[in-house]
Amino acid sequence: MYALKQDQNRYTSAPQPPLVDSNLIRAAGQIYYIYCEVHPEIEGQASGVAINRANYRGKVIFTQHPALLPEECFVPLNQIESCMY
Repeated sequence: MYALKQDQNRYTSAPQPPLVDSNLIRAAGQIYYIYCEVHPEIEGQASGVAINRANYRGKVIFTQHPALLPEECFVPLNQIESCMY
């Protein structure tokens, strides 16, 4: 039994981030690009956007591990940029 559990642990992959709805990604992209237009003086690299799943309100996040409210999800910047092109 112990050997079976060891084999299962070896073949399990790293946890994947949950899939985000394409409408949320699009809304997060709009929030991010509007923020960049309004605040061109900000030089820090954003890590993504925290966005509310119900009303699509969000804010640009600059930390790698944001604290989210239960109704929010985090859309990383690389996912926003990959969907914009």
